[in-house]
Amino acid sequence: MTYELDEGAGAGIRLGLIVLSVDETLEYEARQALAGREVNLLHARIPARADVTPEDLETMAGEMTATAALLPRGLNAVGYACTSGATIIGPERVAALVQMAHPGVPVTDPLSAVIAALGEMGLSRIALVTPYVQEITLPMRAALAAHGIETVSEVSFGQKEERIVARIAERSTRRAIAEAADKPGVEAVFTSCTNLRTFGILEAAEAELGLPVISSNSALLWHLLRVTGQPAEGWGPGRLFARTAA
Repeated sequence: MTYELDEGAGAGIRLGLIVLSVDETLEYEARQALAGREVNLLHARIPARADVTPEDLETMAGEMTATAALLPRGLNAVGYACTSGATIIGPERVAALVQMAHPGVPVTDPLSAVIAALGEMGLSRIALVTPYVQEITLPMRAALAAHGIETVSEVSFGQKEERIVARIAERSTRRAIAEAADKPGVEAVFTSCTNLRTFGILEAAEAELGLPVISSNSALLWHLLRVTGQPAEGWGPGRLFARTAA
């Protein structure tokens, strides 16, 4: 029997995600933002250790290209879904390793994405909420500072085990957001970690504080859409997704 060919599922936008093997949150939140959209979100799992330490995160660099190669060709953009990993490995190195498998395809990560989001919103003084230990938050603060973003305050759960991070209740994160934001000069709150659930509380936290609250996952999904030239307005929770394309 004869048949016809078309562009395949989600022909409008084809996005690749490199998700940590220990991440239990990103895909769940991404489905909420992209449900009903003409987007084909394709995932590959990169081997990652159970603990979030600089040494454990660095091991992903050696797996990056092989994992990216598991994603199909013809993608509009690829996201490496690990804020702390991008901090330790470096966004430029992440992009180079991914593009060895997908030459010329735009690559982003949550660290690059939140820097882009804050830049577009004209904000440079943040409160930082993380589940991390200090060995991760210190280089993250330095990476943000290198792009003109000052961390005015920081609240951390001090947790390095990914399975525990995925189970931190959103109400606990909301309390941490409120505590971190309660400092003079804070312009926005950044909740860092793709495994830390936030989509259920972002808008309520923003309403309570009167400030933008950006998570690793909201920033990453927003930036993935932006680098493909797609308007992200209305696609996800929070003020970031309320912005029209520049």
